[in-house]
Amino acid sequence: MINYKEKYLKLLNQISDLAPFTPDVALILGSGLGDFADSLSPVLSIPTDSLIDYPISTVQGHKGFIHFVEFMSKKVLIFQGRIHFYEGYTIEQCLLPVLICSHLKSKYLILTNAAGGVNPSFVPGDLMLINEFFSLNLNVELAKFFKVINADQRNDLIKLPSKYVSATIIEAAIKSGLHLKEGSYWFGKGPTYETPSEVKMVAHFNVDAVGMSTAHEAIFAAINGMEVGAISLITNHAAGIKPEKLSHQEVIDTAESVKPKFEKLIKSIIELI
Repeated sequence: MINYKEKYLKLLNQISDLAPFTPDVALILGSGLGDFADSLSPVLSIPTDSLIDYPISTVQGHKGFIHFVEFMSKKVLIFQGRIHFYEGYTIEQCLLPVLICSHLKSKYLILTNAAGGVNPSFVPGDLMLINEFFSLNLNVELAKFFKVINADQRNDLIKLPSKYVSATIIEAAIKSGLHLKEGSYWFGKGPTYETPSEVKMVAHFNVDAVGMSTAHEAIFAAINGMEVGAISLITNHAAGIKPEKLSHQEVIDTAESVKPKFEKLIKSIIELI
């Protein structure tokens, strides 16, 4: 088993040397949601391609920056660009942002993503608080990586997502005058979108949205003692729900149209947490 922190010690030391503060809260932005970072004035912005051993973001809508921001008296760490399995990266690479959050001792982590709506009442543009995670293949990946998750760590996962952070997200939505859906999120490794048959299968388990990120990050963050909350932007109907063709451009376009209310919600969460 690799010593994860030791393998990426040069990266972690580089980040420590550059970091202007210890963050109160960290935020990982999903597909098409990265423009939120551009609405703020960072104390420091680090291009991830300047960091030792940090993977390059290859997906449209993931710019590849780490920002240190002071906002509403809070110190915030923002990842503008996510690392995905479907880009060909390993689980240890995909979890590097969370490792950095843990290394910098951030107490809270807010995860956001673009997701396909399985729940027939969901429409593109809805925001959904994730209240449960599902996966058919993630446990295998995590087992390979962690080898053994001890009993105390299993108990930590029972608290995922954090009740406090989820309650704060709900309060922030009410304060912002936004209607926030709630539901479960199914993680698929990709690289393809889910097929109509796969969507029909997960719908049988009362899954509300599907995507290709977030679940492993949330689990790793919880194991490392962070309190985690997660939000999905429903950018499209999942395959087979509606007779329409899926495309990443649709994801980007929907995220752009929802940008004002998404930014309003995130800013309110940062203020309240």
